[in-house]
Amino acid sequence: MSANTANTPSASPSPSPASGLRLPKVPFWAQIAAGLTLGVLLGWLARSQDLSWLKDTLDQIGSIFVQLLKLAVAPLVFFAILVSITNLRKVNNAARLATRTLLWFMITSLIAVAIGLAIGLLTNPGSGTGLTPRDGAAPKHEGSWIDFLTGIIPTDVITPFTELNVLQIVFMGAVAGIAALKLGERAKPVLALSESVLELLQKALWWVIRLAPLGTVGLIGYAIADYGWELIGQYATFTADIYIGCALVLFGVYPLLLATVARISPLQFFRGAWPAIQLAFVSRSSVGTMPVTQRVTERLGVPKEYASFAVPFGATTKMDGCAAIYPAIAAIFIAEIFGVQLGIQEYLLIVFVSVVGSAATAGLTGATVMLTLTLSTLGLPLEGVGLLLAIDPVLDMMRTATNVAGQALVPVVVAAREKILDHDAYNSATSSPITDADARDAGQKPAVPVAAA
Repeated sequence: MSANTANTPSASPSPSPASGLRLPKVPFWAQIAAGLTLGVLLGWLARSQDLSWLKDTLDQIGSIFVQLLKLAVAPLVFFAILVSITNLRKVNNAARLATRTLLWFMITSLIAVAIGLAIGLLTNPGSGTGLTPRDGAAPKHEGSWIDFLTGIIPTDVITPFTELNVLQIVFMGAVAGIAALKLGERAKPVLALSESVLELLQKALWWVIRLAPLGTVGLIGYAIADYGWELIGQYATFTADIYIGCALVLFGVYPLLLATVARISPLQFFRGAWPAIQLAFVSRSSVGTMPVTQRVTERLGVPKEYASFAVPFGATTKMDGCAAIYPAIAAIFIAEIFGVQLGIQEYLLIVFVSVVGSAATAGLTGATVMLTLTLSTLGLPLEGVGLLLAIDPVLDMMRTATNVAGQALVPVVVAAREKILDHDAYNSATSSPITDADARDAGQKPAVPVAAA
């Protein structure tokens, strides 16, 4: 048929109508940027013109997007943890890799919380805001060490999924994975089913991820329509502190670790990890971003068997933005509003909570539970959380982007240190978006996707 077309005189001079109507593909990053711009404009319009219908529409669009992400969280976490633990049987020195991964999780969290404390002490974010203790309100959901420790073990196998208790789901997934390892060959049918279900969930979540530009319009638009620029101005120092702290970790600490500890190009890391970082900024969910984070980590040369353990584990426990920088600065902010003097002992407690208790954030949108855990440990009024709820969506974007970057960074650093990093794959990784083909090729060696341009 192609030969006949070539021999037809009129075939080459004039393009077909279909080709004439073909629209150029828009890169995913450009779609996200367009969503941000449109969201800001619509949010400003809804607030300035008092258009309640537009505000409600933006709220519904953003809420539906977040709800779709949360819909996949419970089963995704369970099967990801189960499969990731069983995948360690394919890796040499699995126990050593797991230990090194946890160690670097703690090291980077320690550095992040130290930066957060330093920024908070230098800037006094609570002074000059005009806020008083009466402006606060106790949160509906609180965190305490007793709840954290006793809440790890579920009372039944259904409630954690219905109530979306991610920490308990992680516990059950880990127990199931370890049990499968102990059963050996007899667990193969269960493992095959779990891997199939995980791929199915990732496929469905990929469809949700493609809606991120639309979700961005709703989330950003509603935040501006509901809170306005005045709110950001009132929290200017606190907002700047969070963004500066996250930026220092993201663009200062992480590149330094890559250059000195892993001895690889920091710029190349950000080029390869960019699809996950940008999605995290928009979605505000580490777990929702997890499939993309795992793909970019594999694309950066980390062996799939190790990445499939480190990334899901990190998505539920590794939170440099939400569990280190944010609670450190927020605790100082709230102490200043309520007139509470913090000393060396309180600062050391903040460090301890951030390094040890970061699993309490559980990879979901927001860090309220982690903040209440920090405040209750310090003896600060929990009503202080209410002071920060309004500004939280704006802060959560940068916090989650930092979280996800760290979740990709640690496997890369550990793989480089253990000499299992594929340097050719690392050096050839690009910032092109993760495509649907990448999701289907989970079991194969990851290929660099073709940019959608």
